[in-house]
Amino acid sequence: MRIWHHSFTVLENLPPYAEALRAHFARITAPGTEVVMHGMHPRTYQTEYPGNDIQYAYFQTLHSQQFVLGAMAAEEQGFDAFALTTLPEPSLQEIRSLVDIPVVGYGESAMLAATMLGHRIGVLLFIRGMAGTVERNVERMGLSSRFVGAQDVSFGFNDVLGAYAGDPAPLIERFRADARALIARGADVIIPGEAPLCLLLAKGGVNEVDGVPVVDALAATVKTAEMMAGLRRVTGVSPCRRGYFQARPPRARVKELLAFYGLDQVPKRPV
Repeated sequence: MRIWHHSFTVLENLPPYAEALRAHFARITAPGTEVVMHGMHPRTYQTEYPGNDIQYAYFQTLHSQQFVLGAMAAEEQGFDAFALTTLPEPSLQEIRSLVDIPVVGYGESAMLAATMLGHRIGVLLFIRGMAGTVERNVERMGLSSRFVGAQDVSFGFNDVLGAYAGDPAPLIERFRADARALIARGADVIIPGEAPLCLLLAKGGVNEVDGVPVVDALAATVKTAEMMAGLRRVTGVSPCRRGYFQARPPRARVKELLAFYGLDQVPKRPV
C-alpha cells in the first residue's frame, strides 16, 4: 500500500522536521505500507513559516491547488490513498470530488479518533488565525456539540522548530500548562493542531496530560488512510458521486482550467 502524504510546509527547507516525520511514519505504518512524503513548492512562502499565509482563508484556497495537483498525480501514479496532512484541510471536499482513491484529512482524522477517546474535544494551536477554520470544519463534521474550542498555545512555530534541534522538554512543559487550561474549560480529549507540534509531542512520548488523551493526529491520519484504502480493496467501495459537492468533474476540463488560471505548473516530487 502506498500513501501520498502532502504537507503544508516546504519540507526540504526543514530537514530536522522532515527527518523526524519520515522516522515517525516508518514507526506507525502497518507492514507493507509506504508513506511517500511531499511538501509545498520551495517558493510557496515568503519565509519558512507557512502561518503568515495560511492564517488567511483566501491564501489557503490559493495554496490548496498544490494539494489538488498532488491528489490527481497520486491517483494517476497508482497510489492507494492521498493524505492531506494539515489541520485546516483547504479544498478537502473539492479534492474528494476529483479522485476515486481515498482522500483523508489530518483534522478530520484526528477529530473522528478523538470521538472514540472522550466526549469533549479541544484543539491547541500556534497559528491563531486558524481557529475560525477549525470551528467551521468541526461544524461540517457535525461535531460542534462536542467541541470545546481551539485555543492558543504560549509559543510559536520557531519555538517548535528549535525544539527539534535542541532540548524539547521545556516546550513540552509549556504545552502541558496550555493543555491544563483547555482541560479546565471542559476538554477531555486534546488535539495538537499543527503537524510540527503533533510530531514533537509524539517524539517526546506525550499521549496524555493529567489523564486526558492527546491524539497523535499524524498517526490518526495515516491509520485512517490505511483503513479507507483497505476498505476499498476488500469491498470496492468508492466515494459518493451524487450531489453538488460530490459530483466528479471531467478530468480534462479540470486540467484545462488549472492551466487557464496558471495553477498547473507546480512540480510534485517526493522529499
